[in-house]
Amino acid sequence: MSDQQNPVTRYPQPPFTPQPQSFPGLSAKMTPEPDYGERSYKGSGKLSGKVALITGADSGIGRAVAVAYALEGADLALSFLEEESEDAEAAARFVRETGRRVLLLPGDIADPAVCRSLVEKTLAEFGRLDILVNNAAFQQTHQSLEEIPDEEWRRTFDVNIHAMFYITKTALPHLKPGSSVINTSSVNSKHPMPSLIPYSATKASIANFTISLAQGVAEKGIRVNAVLPGPIWTPFIVTGMEPEQQKSFGSQAPIGRPGQPAELAGAYVYLASDENSYTTGALLPVHGGMAIY
Repeated sequence: MSDQQNPVTRYPQPPFTPQPQSFPGLSAKMTPEPDYGERSYKGSGKLSGKVALITGADSGIGRAVAVAYALEGADLALSFLEEESEDAEAAARFVRETGRRVLLLPGDIADPAVCRSLVEKTLAEFGRLDILVNNAAFQQTHQSLEEIPDEEWRRTFDVNIHAMFYITKTALPHLKPGSSVINTSSVNSKHPMPSLIPYSATKASIANFTISLAQGVAEKGIRVNAVLPGPIWTPFIVTGMEPEQQKSFGSQAPIGRPGQPAELAGAYVYLASDENSYTTGALLPVHGGMAIY
């Protein structure tokens, strides 16, 4: 068995060199750089003719989803913070190289007006919306509840929860039967960490929101699901974790390493594809074997 076939040795393993960046962080400054699937993901037309709006699409999981969706034949609207324009432009260049159309949507989704505009601009550009991926998130680590600034607590909920509500609410009237909403939750929704109290709380809310909404819109032919990532090597890690935590990141997973964003892309394709039309209200873990239930 080659290293590329063995999930244990396929990608870099800890220890990693601590490499702190200020939020939101850039992929090009990470060592090793994350794998977004540009060379490893093979498309087969599963999403041909569809339009997807992805938040947090400049880097991390969102960028890997954008890469896979483009290779599967979808046109894309990519939402990102202005500070992450360098990563977003790189993602857009790849999408264009696949022959798909791409719309860049800079803005801070902590603002409800920005959330609504993402959907409106996507519809104006493409005339339709088939897949909504609520992926953008904010996190910071703290050793105690008392250390968490009030404004940081509010921002975590504004970005992770309130934005999902505003964007989804705006999108729902435009989603046709066969459309799909996919939310990024986390294993922290099932296994909350004391150093990530705000983030863990929001991820549990996302899981709950997903199941509730799935039941509410099932009769309309709209599916709603969530992915629960485990430890994934993204700019999140170098902007939100202490150096010692970065060094051993991913070692808690039975596979022994963090996942790469490209390793999650297939889950988002699965949940968006018409082939899986009976899957709704699902929470799909991709976590390297971690026990979370």
